[in-house]
Amino acid sequence: MGFTISIFTDGACSKNPGKGGYGIVMRIEGRRHEKLFSRGFRKTTNNRMELLAVIAALEELKTEGHTINLYTDSKYVTDAVNKNWLSNWQKRAFRNVKNPDLWKRFIPLYAKHKPTFHWVKGHAGHRENEICDQLAVTAYKEGILEIDHGFEAQETNSLF
Repeated sequence: MGFTISIFTDGACSKNPGKGGYGIVMRIEGRRHEKLFSRGFRKTTNNRMELLAVIAALEELKTEGHTINLYTDSKYVTDAVNKNWLSNWQKRAFRNVKNPDLWKRFIPLYAKHKPTFHWVKGHAGHRENEICDQLAVTAYKEGILEIDHGFEAQETNSLF
């Protein structure tokens, strides 16, 4: 039997699109093990950072069979899963769906780890959400900014 793992994520963007980042807190419940991490990007969107935070957290999991509770303030992410939008998007081959590169990356992780998504109100004093937000903002303000290749490729393709 596996552990119960709580994952808290948040994405942030300065302008939209603009510099962005994500922050993650992961905790094995009942143990004193917690991991915090973040990344910053030179040009992206808030929704991409919200989704990429979830993807990065799930990619961090080394083993399967755990109970995963994932907390995010992103309705974009929670509704896509909990309201079954994602299934409909897949049936339409992601036509007219934003961020298909990230959703396609998310799907196998979701199938593998089967997280339960919980929406939390952002900027409302939720301790872990506030930590994630601070990590995300610090990542794009002070960190080494990476390239969000998926976003920049979409942006370039939309010019023609």
